[in-house]
Amino acid sequence: MKLGFVGTGEITSAMVTGLSSSDAELHSIRLSPRNLAIATDLANRFPGVSIASSNQDVLDHCDTGVIAVRPHVAQSVLSELRFRSDHRVISVVSALSMRSVSKLVSPATRITRAVPLPSTAKRIGPTAIYPPDPLVDDLFAALGTVFAVETEGEFDAMCAATATLASYYAFIDGVASWLARNGVPEAKARDYVARMFWGLTSTAVDAPERSFQSLASDHATAGGINEQFLGHLVASGLLESVSEGLDAVMQRIKAASRKS
Repeated sequence: MKLGFVGTGEITSAMVTGLSSSDAELHSIRLSPRNLAIATDLANRFPGVSIASSNQDVLDHCDTGVIAVRPHVAQSVLSELRFRSDHRVISVVSALSMRSVSKLVSPATRITRAVPLPSTAKRIGPTAIYPPDPLVDDLFAALGTVFAVETEGEFDAMCAATATLASYYAFIDGVASWLARNGVPEAKARDYVARMFWGLTSTAVDAPERSFQSLASDHATAGGINEQFLGHLVASGLLESVSEGLDAVMQRIKAASRKS
């Protein structure tokens, strides 16, 4: 596959790193010069990765174009480009609906939306795609686990869920900072907390038949400290605010889709 990336930010870097480090068939990858520092670093690290002279040059030398620009510049960038009818297009711009992408990349008609995460660099990322497409599924399967969905509403909800990534890190930073205030050296506190939550995540991944609620119940022994802390979070309304925050993110995504 001849891959071309229009936009060279964090997600492009993660995808190129993951693909170039996997055992899958090597791809020819051409990068936008939009962020020359990232593009140069990737081209220097991996064979088969080259830097185009422009975004149009990216498209002219690929059969699959990955649209990876920031949402607020997507329309202006794409409207200046000439797509071919035989192009396959993968859009990782979360706020750009399928209808909008279709208009901007015409006459290309083979279009897929995807929401890869930074963890694709380590080939452990979950990637939602819409609509299901065998070729795109194979591409992202080399980077982790693919979640092909049947409706754009389901896809947008999964995009909204990715808004919790920064909050996760902020939460575990709160735990590590508390340990540091209680005499644990900062580096040791950070490593301890990271590995504690890594273990919990591994348990959940290895037991797909178990609900998160049932796992929480297993850890919240009656009268124990886990039950006490969970009760504090529930009483403070923190868990309810998670749903409210995601509702707000979903409304933003839907509003952006209507405008695009």
